[in-house]
Amino acid sequence: MSEMKILYFAWLRGKTGTNEESVAPPASVTDVAGLIDWLKQLSPGHAEALADASVVRCAVNQEFAQISDPVRPGDEIAFFPPVTGG
Repeated sequence: MSEMKILYFAWLRGKTGTNEESVAPPASVTDVAGLIDWLKQLSPGHAEALADASVVRCAVNQEFAQISDPVRPGDEIAFFPPVTGG
């Protein structure tokens, strides 16, 4: 499978230890949920950052995405905390 670009923002960046990485998940990773499960295996920091998917938001190619949305080789996936206004 070709690489995907993964971006981490705010506290997710701190826990993973990086703001950006290129990864090549197996072909079995076809949606955001599968990608999160696979990313959690990369390091203890990734596992901690992505432990509770309900507090993580995602965008695929700069479009807000749901956990069931597809991911494909060449996609840019961003993970960030919920955004609040005030």
